[in-house]
Formats: sequence, C-alpha cells, structure tokens
Amino acid sequence: MPVDFWSTQQTDARLLARLGLASRDELLAAFGVDLRYIAGPEYIGPPLRAEPNGTRYDLWGVPRKQVVVAQEDWQQYYWEVTRYPLADCESVADVEAYDRWPNADWFDYSVIPQQCQACGDACVVFEGDRLNRIAQLKPAMYLRGPDQILVDLLLSPDIFAAITTHLRHFYLEYERRILEAADGNIDLLMTGDDFGTQDGPIMSAEDWRRGLKPGFAAFIQLAHRYQVPVMHHTCGAITELIPDFIDCGLDVLQSLQPGVRAMDHRHIKQEFGRDLAFQGGIGIQQTLPFGTPQQVRQEVRRLFEIMKPGGGFIAGTSHKIQADTPVDNILALMDAYHEFGIYR
Repeated sequence: MPVDFWSTQQTDARLLARLGLASRDELLAAFGVDLRYIAGPEYIGPPLRAEPNGTRYDLWGVPRKQVVVAQEDWQQYYWEVTRYPLADCESVADVEAYDRWPNADWFDYSVIPQQCQACGDACVVFEGDRLNRIAQLKPAMYLRGPDQILVDLLLSPDIFAAITTHLRHFYLEYERRILEAADGNIDLLMTGDDFGTQDGPIMSAEDWRRGLKPGFAAFIQLAHRYQVPVMHHTCGAITELIPDFIDCGLDVLQSLQPGVRAMDHRHIKQEFGRDLAFQGGIGIQQTLPFGTPQQVRQEVRRLFEIMKPGGGFIAGTSHKIQADTPVDNILALMDAYHEFGIYR
C-alpha cells in the first residue's frame, strides 16, 4: 500500500531528534514514505509587507500574526489572521478596487523541473503551501471573513462571485503554468479547501453546487488536460458532497476525517470506492495525540481492513500530525502502516 506522511515542522523536529536524523528527506526515507511534495514556484513579486510587531501579509494581502502553543516538551506555531481586508466591502466595485489581487506573473516556475527530479522514484505531488493552495472558499474566508463570505453566498451572491472569480482566475493560470513547467513530471496535483465541520458541510449541497462546484471542476479539468490526477483535501463531515466531487472528475479524496458525523469509512468505501481513491482516515484529534501505541496500531488495522480491498487507498492521516503527538505513537503509526498495508 502506498504510504504518505503529513506532519508539521515542529513534529519533524521531535522525530529527527529522537531518531538521530538530519532532515525531513532522511525521515521520509526511514519511514518508507512513497509521496514527495514539491515546493513549487518561487515568489518573485512585489515584496510582501511585514510590520515591526511581527505581523506578516500573505500573497492576498491578508495580515497574520504568529501564535505559539507550548507545553513542557513541545511547541506548535500557527499564523492566525488578524484582519479580513475585504470585510468592509459593500459592493462589487469595492471588491474590484482592492489593490492586492495577485498575478501569476509574480512567480518563477523554472525551479519546478529540478524539484521534480530531486524526488527520484517517489510519487511527485504539487500542493503549494497552506497560505497559497489551489482553492476558493478558504482564501475567500481569509479575505472576507468566514462568517461574512457565507452570508454573501446567500444574500450578496454578486460579491461572493466577484471574490471567487478573482481566486479562480488566478489559480487556474497558476496551475496551468506549474503543469507546463513540470512537463509531465508531476504525478498528482493536490487542491485543498475545507467544506466540512465536525457536524456536516459548511453549506448545503445546493449552495456548494451554485457557488463552488464550477471552480472545483475547472481545477480538476485543467489538470486532466495534462494527464495529471487530482487529490483534494477537505476536513469535516462531507459525505453528502462526494457524489458532486465524483461528478467533477476528482481522482483522490483526502482526509476521511474520523469522529465526525456521517463519515463512516465502510460506507464511503463501499458506496464510492469504484469511482474514487482515498488517502487519510487516521485522525489527529484523538488516538494519535491521546492514545497508546497499541491503540494507534488497532486504529490502523481497523481502517486498513475496510479500505484495502480492491486497492485505491493511500495510507495517511486526516491532517498534519501536530507537535503534541507522542513520538512513540508516530513510530507505532508508521510501523503499523507497513505491517498491515501488505497485499498478500
């Protein structure tokens, strides 16, 4: 079974110290991981603003400040949004007047072939960083605010469309140039947009189809024109959206977040396994951070018994393993992947 490994930099630092390794590349090799994620194009556009208080502005002009969560033996860093730059927009004209809409010309794509070559025989995946991942809803939330963009979808659809059109146009050109530069050496394109909460989709399926499905499909169709399959990450309980994902041509669904409403792995495999491959399913909220190594092994075994039949499954966690996870649990996870992931 193919094996993937998602972790934060702080988690990696703990693992490298325990195992006496020098780099993430060495860690992935030691763990027998089959996928490698390339950094992608280098930003060469206008300087990104930074303030003396530590606030940094991203590609979209969204300000963030670093928040540190720390315990005695670990630290984890997050970049939290401090202000939504489009929050006060009252019309499409206000959206169009925003002066930080990015341009695909702001990147150097010539670095991609070397990145692909450095992956050797591994599966080459382009994902982008978390603040510039091919998406619609999440960057719209960062720009407009998570509550207001959903209000816009229902009450100000012209504003919603104006924002997501800018996002879609940028990412389609950005994606096209990446695939052109890779020249067939990217094996999997990953998009990422969270459509679910713990209890269900963020919006109704009808609203998702109206507001987001055209862009979601366009990202996939573009990759398919270059013969590149697409994996999409979404957290949360999104079972009722899966038929629409399939209709858009999605190849791999990532997360399969356990412990949320109606995300039954057995049902998902049986109902949709003929049309989709899957990655993920091992949760980072409960067993990994709070369980024992034996409980981790049991969760992997249970999941693999459901997802292995017929193939079409990549071993992985539902999201990046956080620094609060005991190293012994991570080592047990990787051992279990290889023990129970054999097809006999």
